[in-house]
This record gives sequence, structure tokens and C-alpha cells, in this order.
Amino acid sequence: MAVLVLLLAVVIALLAVLVAGLLRSHAEILRALDTLGVGLDPDQPVARPDPLQPPRHRASRAGADLAGTTPTGDAVSVSIVGADHPTLVTFLTSGCSTCAGFWTAFSDPSLRVPGGARIVVATKGAEAESPSRLAKFAPPDVPVVMSSEAWESYDVPVAPYFALVDGPSGDVIGEGAAATWDNLRQMIEQALDDAGMASGRKGRRRRESPERRVDGELLKAGLEPGDARLYAPDAVPPNAEAGSPGT
Repeated sequence: MAVLVLLLAVVIALLAVLVAGLLRSHAEILRALDTLGVGLDPDQPVARPDPLQPPRHRASRAGADLAGTTPTGDAVSVSIVGADHPTLVTFLTSGCSTCAGFWTAFSDPSLRVPGGARIVVATKGAEAESPSRLAKFAPPDVPVVMSSEAWESYDVPVAPYFALVDGPSGDVIGEGAAATWDNLRQMIEQALDDAGMASGRKGRRRRESPERRVDGELLKAGLEPGDARLYAPDAVPPNAEAGSPGT
């Protein structure tokens, strides 16, 4: 009888330790979810991702070209800066559930990006991603570049993440997170409008630099570059021959 009581006490003690461990793990999971902003209360409103915002660190944040490998192992490079169109650099992984919706959306040939932007997907390198798994997700007509350096260049904090780069200027005109394609499309339109670019199907309007604006006003007034009237009496216009008067 005493042996049975002892065995029962040991079993109860082991169960108590197991339950305590489960409760501790559950509490740690809840704390981690709360830190990430994920709530389990069905009545709690779901937080919307921040829209594409102007660059976070400086007024003129520069984009960067992408270089890495494809999911099939081929070397690839994509020119972003200097292109004649905007580029939506999309940072996805093969594991997050939210990313799955964008992989599917980008596989739709009828998808149209506001402003005529081209989509380029950047994943982390082979040290952090499975090339064979990515090959199953990769859209047929969208470049996929495996490059951890790209994530560092664009200072990506989370996936999915998006950076809208104006090709001619090379500037990042908007960046942020989104949960669905519809949400992202609205963000792109807002970023283009805020940057002074048209977001309709007819294309976009390039931002006019102060120098271009001044040159335009001078041309309207009949003053071309090198005109002597633009210089002080003793100054020599840049296109004047050596030894000739500046007037």
C-alpha cells in the first residue's frame, strides 16, 4: 500500500512539473506575440500595416541595384537605379503566410502595378532560404533575386516589405509593409501622388528639379546657356573663346 501511495505521489509530482512547463511556455509565446503586435482577442481591432512612407533615415534615400542568384542557381543582376520606370522591390520569404498571398498575386499575368512600376522580388541568400522551395513560388515573369545583401542595402526590418524606387532619380519614394495586394496598390498610388508622379495607366510625371525649372524659365525669356547677359561685366561665359570679351 505504501508503495502505491509513493508511486502516485511521484506521478502527481511529474504531472505538476509538466503543467508548470506548459504554462511557462504558453506565457512566453503570449509575450512574444504581444511584442510583435499580434493579439488573440477576437474583439480587438486588427492593426493595419503602415503605408508606404517617405524614407526613414534621410530626405533623399537612394535605391540600389540587385545582384545575386536565381532560385535555380544562375547569377542575376537587376538594374534599379537609372531605369526609365519605377521599380517595386519586394522583399519576401518562402515561409511567412502573408508572403504567400503576394507570391500568388505576382503570378497573375493580368496584374498591373500603378505608375507602370516593374516588380522585382528579393529574398535572402541560400544561407537563409531554400532555393528548391523558392523555385515553387517564383512567378514566371517576375525576376527573383536571392541576395541577403539586398536586404541590408534597403534596411529591411520585416517581411513582406516593399520599396518603391524612382528609376530616373534613383530615389526611394516610398517604403513600408503591407498585408494584401489591394492594400499595397493603394499605398503605391499614394506614394506616387505624394512624390508628384501620376499613378494612372497613362504613365507618370517626372519630378522637375529646381535646376530644370530655372533653365526653363530662362529659355522662355530668350536666355540660352552661355548667354553673356547672365554674367557680370568682367566674367567670361563658359562657351566664350579665350581672349574674347565677356560682353
